[in-house]
Amino acid sequence: MIKNKFNLRYITGISLVAALGGLLFGYDWVVIGGAKPFYEQFFQIAQNPSLQGWAMSSALVGCIIGTIISGLLAGRLGRKKLLILASLLFLVSALGTGGSNYFTTFIAFRILGGIGIGLASNQSPVYIAEVAPASLRGRFVSLNQLTIVIGILLAQIVNWIIAESVPDGASGSFILSSWNGQTGWRYMFWAEVVPAGLFFLLMWFVPESPRWLVKRAQSDKARSILLRIGGEAYSNETALEIESSLISENRNSKTTSILSKSIFPVVIVGVILALFQQWCGINVIFLYAEEIFSAAGYSVSDMLFNVMITGSVNLIFTLVALSLVDKIGRKKLMLIGAGGLALIYAIVGTLYFTGSTGLPLLIFVVAAIACYAMTLAPVTWVVLSEIFPNKVRGAAMAVATFALWSGNALLAYFFPIINKKVNASGSFWIFALICVAGFFYIKARLIETKGKSLEEIEKELLKN
Repeated sequence: MIKNKFNLRYITGISLVAALGGLLFGYDWVVIGGAKPFYEQFFQIAQNPSLQGWAMSSALVGCIIGTIISGLLAGRLGRKKLLILASLLFLVSALGTGGSNYFTTFIAFRILGGIGIGLASNQSPVYIAEVAPASLRGRFVSLNQLTIVIGILLAQIVNWIIAESVPDGASGSFILSSWNGQTGWRYMFWAEVVPAGLFFLLMWFVPESPRWLVKRAQSDKARSILLRIGGEAYSNETALEIESSLISENRNSKTTSILSKSIFPVVIVGVILALFQQWCGINVIFLYAEEIFSAAGYSVSDMLFNVMITGSVNLIFTLVALSLVDKIGRKKLMLIGAGGLALIYAIVGTLYFTGSTGLPLLIFVVAAIACYAMTLAPVTWVVLSEIFPNKVRGAAMAVATFALWSGNALLAYFFPIINKKVNASGSFWIFALICVAGFFYIKARLIETKGKSLEEIEKELLKN
């Protein structure tokens, strides 16, 4: 398996198509923020906090449903069909959300989009991990995080381009009667039709995961795909390794369920890593973005500036992660991320406590975004796509993704309560402690997966 014999153009092509699920994940998740001031007036919910919250969080319900569907159907239908389903849901959701004249239909289509996010966030990294060679797998799976970041940027830019200028202090009735309030917000959602349609069309042309095909007794098809990826020797060696792994699992009845004694500890590692990615504190940065930028003398009401600061830093350092993940390794990058964020949050908490805001605070906030973007954000998805055994990868990944979205929901609910009790300084110190705990857990429980085949990782984890 010589690196320069891999068909990089083919691997890149099919990985990018699968990673469009990540782009739509990012776009669908963020686009609602730009449309919020306008659809709230249209649906007359601007004075109803519970309905405002339901509009913003309804997609999260869909995400959880999507992960459950993925866990139930991944083994039966495969990665490709579920990604095609996700693309169709994104397409229908974009059309329906933008075309809604009633709040209930708006919510229904947002939930559909959330189901698409749940499916894509689960299956896109798994698909890429199962087609990419071991030596290149980290950077290819990280493409999914890169496209998520690009999707977020795209949504912010599209919202900024579409929205007409709103005068300072404009009333709700002015916004409601304006182009933004009647039509503009619809185009923000409809713009998603272009990438969603492209995703739907292109997914028909990518192959199914060779590992899923071997699992379904379709080794000939799997070998033909592996042949195109890396040549005859790579195809034969990889197919035999996958078959051997599955035969071993079939012989051992203890490895056929995510609840089995040998697999459950691995699932727990995945769940804790997924929760840590959500609870490591980066969401606090975005919750505090307006206050932080204002303290530094900037206005975040300007969407373009917000894109330039947070979106651009996020994108640049995600690109850095692509170059590092297969060189430095997963475990080291996650340790750097956990340790780096712990230090940054400790400093940010101290700055809040002493009242020293302004430019120093802004610098450390941007440093936190950069640290997260090149470590925990992409690498967590890489690790989750790698550590679960072939036999139960779909179901185990669904459990970890379910934990991730549930952790997101819990954080969104409890953070305001925590923040009110301990203030900004205390909040950042709490997240610093969580990052310290995450550092020691990763150090103790996570193996290094760099450069190993999925079957080699499986053997190493199941013998521990």
